[in-house]
Amino acid sequence: MTIPAITIDIHDGIAWLTLARPEKRNAVDPQFAFRLHELAEQCATDPDIRCVVLTGGGKFFCVGGDIKAFSAAGKDAQAAVGALAQSFHAGIYRLAMMEKPLVTAINGPAAGAGLSLAILGDIALAAASAHFTSAYSAVGLTPDGGASWWLPRLIGMRRAQEMILTNRRIGSEEAAAIGLVTRVVADDALRTEAANVASALAKGPIRALARCRALLVESATADFLTQLNREAASIAESAGAAEGREGVAAFLEKRLPQFV
Repeated sequence: MTIPAITIDIHDGIAWLTLARPEKRNAVDPQFAFRLHELAEQCATDPDIRCVVLTGGGKFFCVGGDIKAFSAAGKDAQAAVGALAQSFHAGIYRLAMMEKPLVTAINGPAAGAGLSLAILGDIALAAASAHFTSAYSAVGLTPDGGASWWLPRLIGMRRAQEMILTNRRIGSEEAAAIGLVTRVVADDALRTEAANVASALAKGPIRALARCRALLVESATADFLTQLNREAASIAESAGAAEGREGVAAFLEKRLPQFV
């Protein structure tokens, strides 16, 4: 039986997506990209899924595009890589915009498209052995997967320029220090910590968290007054919703809220 490029395991409201091409260091090919979009859609629409964790199988998180596949396309490389990027981006966008939090558990090296996947998490946990490289220009290519959008916002334009133009490798500790990832976790504790974070998020006010996600993404291109208006509308909607009423009641009653 052929193992899918990405596997899914759902329990306790958490969907674990595991990149499952360890023999290819979880490189992105057309089947991988299609599967990512397919699973992102499932995670976004399944009401039983309240949080998503994305991690890699084997020693690598993801080394980016399958360069051998690019080479095999020969004179058709432009069309082939363009189609792959569009398919990959459909999955990236769905994960970024779904109304559920995303945790990335970066278990090893992340490069190219793998870097884009790694930094996509609302909470990005990096194993101590992980490191990060843009890698694109080293093979005469340019970023995909949203790297050129996320990097300046996460680490600033100067650091983004250095990462993309020079391909300097960023270790896990530096990645946390500059805001590329949330924090570093010991290799053997990564899955446990990711499970703890995901469990807390899954038990939280999932619809309010969705509005938080949307506000943060929208803030990148909004002027201050527009963002203030969006915040006012969002907090009003949240206060009137079941989650808001339960959260306020629990606070006043000095008990833990029960969000459903």
